[in-house]
Amino acid sequence: MSAHDLTLRRGGPADVRTVLGLLDAANRWLAARGRTDQWGTEPHSTNPRRMAQVTSYATSGELYLADHDGGSTVAALALGEAPDHIPHCPAPHVYINLLVADPGGPGKGAGAVLLDLGRTRAREQGVNLLRVDCYRGPDRALIGYYEKQGFTPAEEFTVRSWPGQVLQQKL
Repeated sequence: MSAHDLTLRRGGPADVRTVLGLLDAANRWLAARGRTDQWGTEPHSTNPRRMAQVTSYATSGELYLADHDGGSTVAALALGEAPDHIPHCPAPHVYINLLVADPGGPGKGAGAVLLDLGRTRAREQGVNLLRVDCYRGPDRALIGYYEKQGFTPAEEFTVRSWPGQVLQQKL
């Protein structure tokens, strides 16, 4: 997929259900592969904490969506401040709070396109560091994805027995 197949747009409150739907689709995909350690099995769209989190992203002005051929939304990116549980980074940076794509939809490659947008937004803000965290599972598959996108592992952390990895990319 290339940027030519996608329309990137800023998201807002009207997109909360869409983003929750993307998270639910990703969760079903993970569960179907026996990978329930990352997000469990319950839908994000019925989790009050996750609903509030996505609503916060949607009202921040830093939620971006990728629509395939002007149709369905296939991926979402939220930028902002790092959550409290993330190890402190003294260097100025832009933090990726959410990157999700519908794994079964036509959006293969949309995550990479949205990461490029994140890099662009960081540069526009005069920042040369982009950071993200992800699940640090035994197979390190998600870490490998970000490494292929040019990120390098930084700090490891654990929140309520959930193993996480912070990655960063110097721009």
